[in-house]
Amino acid sequence: MTRRGKKLRLCYHFSMNEEFSGAEAALLEWYVAAGADEAIGDAPVDRFAPRPAPRKPPASTSSAPLRPAPSPPQSPAPALRSREANVQTARETAAAAATLAELRAAFEAFDGCPLKATATNFVFADGRPGVPLMLVGEAPGADEDREGLPFVGAAGRLLDRMLEAIGIAREDAYISNIVPWRPPGNRNPTDSEIAACLPFVERHIELAAPQILVPIGGVSAKALLRSREGILRLRGRWLIYRPPEGEPMTARALLHPAYLLRQPAQKKLAWRDLLEIRDRLDAN
Repeated sequence: MTRRGKKLRLCYHFSMNEEFSGAEAALLEWYVAAGADEAIGDAPVDRFAPRPAPRKPPASTSSAPLRPAPSPPQSPAPALRSREANVQTARETAAAAATLAELRAAFEAFDGCPLKATATNFVFADGRPGVPLMLVGEAPGADEDREGLPFVGAAGRLLDRMLEAIGIAREDAYISNIVPWRPPGNRNPTDSEIAACLPFVERHIELAAPQILVPIGGVSAKALLRSREGILRLRGRWLIYRPPEGEPMTARALLHPAYLLRQPAQKKLAWRDLLEIRDRLDAN
């Protein structure tokens, strides 16, 4: 729009409301020349008029001083449970499970092991319960945590070949772990984490009722056999697993497949143990 058009537009706006003198017209033309070609409102605003006094809040009808509204009640923070309390809860919960399905549900719902908060999946067992051979590893790794099954990574594939070497398919064994949740960074589970889960594992073994129990790796062997000896001292001989309830059970500790992948020269020791296990199964 040209300057002349802007002037006409603004002049038309004012002419619709009031008449103005030549001085006012000149002032208006000056405004247009300065670029003020639009009116802000329909009525002029006196910027020099005194502002109204601010409104005062209504006086309180009560003479008592105002008090802040009470804050809503907050639920107390959950108390930290001691290791002994977690173990006791685990014992009572595991003992109440009459079947493997009930034990799995109770174990998965158990909150006494902090590993549950960081793991992706609950890793309970794989294979066929009720078979003569039960193997108990240490804890899930990254692959196991992703798939929710024990021994499915590189170590699991080696374990499958080890079992096949003595004529046992994976589905003809029963495989579990001491801890069903993966420790961050694949570290070993702590003593407190093992203690919280062990009552469920012991009940798991009792319900599965294998003829031979095979702890895999030092963590599992020391926890189940209540021993301070390392896996290289525990393997190579027949041992006795003594559960809190029920009859003692024959056990044979086995080197962990993950260790054998790092130390392949030790496979000969694992092979000897596997042959002993095969002979014992055939004799029963």
